[in-house]
Amino acid sequence: MKLSARIVGVVLAGFLASAAAKPAPWFQWRSKTTSALACSQTPLGPGWERGAGPYRDSRCEKLIVVK
Repeated sequence: MKLSARIVGVVLAGFLASAAAKPAPWFQWRSKTTSALACSQTPLGPGWERGAGPYRDSRCEKLIVVK
């Protein structure tokens, strides 16, 4: 097998793997001091605790049904 064919195969495999990736879920975060709510994919810091989730959207409205 030629080197160029291997390179094409590796690049194609990389594209196919990235096409199968799913977006990160969103979670509702609650402030420990004010009880304010925020929606984020990542933790907001030590003053926040995860409330509800996971959600599909950035407004934390569409719950993901976990089987």
